Amino acid sequence: MKFNTKTIHGGQKHDPAYGSVMPPIYQTSTYAQSTPGGHKGFEYSRTHNPTRQALENAFASIENGEFGLAFGSGLAAIDAVIKLLEPGDEVVSTNDLYGGSYRLFTSIFKKFGIIFHFVGMENATNIENYINEKTKLIWVETPTNPMMNIIDIKACSDIAKKHNLLLAVDNTFATPYLQQPLDLGADIVMHSATKYLGGHSDVVMGALVVKDKELAERLYFIQNASGAVCGPQDSFLVLRGIKTLHIRMQRHCENGQAVALYLNSHPKVEKVYWPGFENHLNHQVAKEQMNGFGGMVSFTTKDNNYEAAIKIVEKLKVFTLAESLGGVESLAGHPASMTHASIPKKEREKTGVVDSLIRLSVGIEDEEDLIADLKQAIG
Repeated sequence: MKFNTKTIHGGQKHDPAYGSVMPPIYQTSTYAQSTPGGHKGFEYSRTHNPTRQALENAFASIENGEFGLAFGSGLAAIDAVIKLLEPGDEVVSTNDLYGGSYRLFTSIFKKFGIIFHFVGMENATNIENYINEKTKLIWVETPTNPMMNIIDIKACSDIAKKHNLLLAVDNTFATPYLQQPLDLGADIVMHSATKYLGGHSDVVMGALVVKDKELAERLYFIQNASGAVCGPQDSFLVLRGIKTLHIRMQRHCENGQAVALYLNSHPKVEKVYWPGFENHLNHQVAKEQMNGFGGMVSFTTKDNNYEAAIKIVEKLKVFTLAESLGGVESLAGHPASMTHASIPKKEREKTGVVDSLIRLSVGIEDEEDLIADLKQAIG
């Protein structure tokens, strides 16, 4: 089954009760049993729910995995992955990553004895310098948030396999439409399904997908024991969103390219971060492991200061100044004061997240309106 068909039919069955084409919203916490333990596959909705199960099957299908898990948020999904570890274990992580991930690693799990190393992975061989007998996991985010760095997933997989480590990839920015990490050797794929998978800025959710049954069982146990699951209504919304993922991503990519090219030619713009440029550090890697360059673009202006960046984002009219990304509407953000504010200034500036950086989530509106909006805001 091809990807575009998988988004609509992958892992799905018509509801057995009445043949409903869309899975019903099973708004229930518990299920009748004929005798203790005698049920129809569902006993309590923290553990299983038919609507959530349909969504989890869809997650697995579009990522070419075998097992999908849906969580109450992307951070809840990451939390489950780190709970695979024990005190004293070490993680080698991308240094340019979502601020919430950094906060979870350093403010929550660090105090439980898990050690994190934040490494520039544009050259995957850098990872080797931080691996020792205590290393258990490599955490990759590509393209990275917000600098759009590209990391070679296959190269990371080779390193992980060499040292018998788990490789987890945050695939939120690319989505499985553009990139399928499991096929490149990753063990775990993570999504903030709040973003492109849901696609309409109306739900908060996280996802994990794996191929290995034993690993899946460990994660299912953590999911059930910790209880950070999503509800049936949210499951229904994200399942509905997935059905248009392929056509939405086509437009995101088209508009993202148009915006990136416009900004790159603007006399007041200093630097544009978008992996589609031939001079992007790992452009060739992006071409090989992705089917397009996505709808995320970051840039700085030649004014190169906080005040100028804030003035631009406040003047935008079609782009909405807001947290998050991946919705049908275009969004603009100021990472230093919004998504990455939890990262100390000195640390975030090492990766390029300076006060003048603006991040755009380019939506599916008409590209001429988007460019006109940027033109009037930048001046």
